[in-house]
Amino acid sequence: MVNSETLERFDQKVQELLWSARKQTIELMNTPLKVDTKSSANDLVTNVDRQNEQLIRKRLLEIDPSARIVGEEESFNHKIDPDLNGNVWIIDPIDGTLNFVKQRDHFAIMVALYCDGVPTLGYIMDVMNKRLYHAWRGHGAYVNKLRLKEPANSSLADSLIAINGWQLIKNHCHQEEIAQQAAGLRMYGSAGIEIIHVLNGQLGGYTSRLKPWDIASGMVIAEELGLLVKTIDDQPLNVLSSNTVLVATKKVCQDIWQITK
Repeated sequence: MVNSETLERFDQKVQELLWSARKQTIELMNTPLKVDTKSSANDLVTNVDRQNEQLIRKRLLEIDPSARIVGEEESFNHKIDPDLNGNVWIIDPIDGTLNFVKQRDHFAIMVALYCDGVPTLGYIMDVMNKRLYHAWRGHGAYVNKLRLKEPANSSLADSLIAINGWQLIKNHCHQEEIAQQAAGLRMYGSAGIEIIHVLNGQLGGYTSRLKPWDIASGMVIAEELGLLVKTIDDQPLNVLSSNTVLVATKKVCQDIWQITK
């Protein structure tokens, strides 16, 4: 296990790295983008995704030379090592690439550190709002330098909920009923941005099918704020696999699990 002094150094250096990645993103988004597709016409990757991942990987290996890195772009066509032994950094260089391309807004950069399977450090950079959400397990959660308060433990009926649009259309895991029982429904198209809204108490919960780089950082921050991060059917989460994930208050989780059982 990494000692506190080393984690403090990691934390300071990664925060600096995220601000550098934000600066690079803003500069590159004002130049012509090179846009390619991955699994579908709506699953995009740009030169900014790739250049951000290169920057983050390079800097992380300078910060933590023994690290193993799982990143969206380099891991997309490769099998992910199924264990979390040692220091594993999980990165998403642009979360919400479709929003980035179409809107130039509502996207994030995300980095997380898992130490021997324990979610330890988490970072979500809300690029356009210039806000870095970050947490060190056991040391509180922050936006920039302001400590975040634990969100109110609201119920499903009293909460706005974010649900992945495709899963809602397919009524995956009774999501139509979940949406109907909530106070209202919102969709932002970026796991990082939607998780931020849960952290801030603007949403009572968020559910979608997420890959490791979509949920790893949010899990660290959410758990530090007393929120639950599990599968939508109340199972433990394997952060290195794709899962239909629920990030929510305890009451919202209980309400949703009653629907999905």
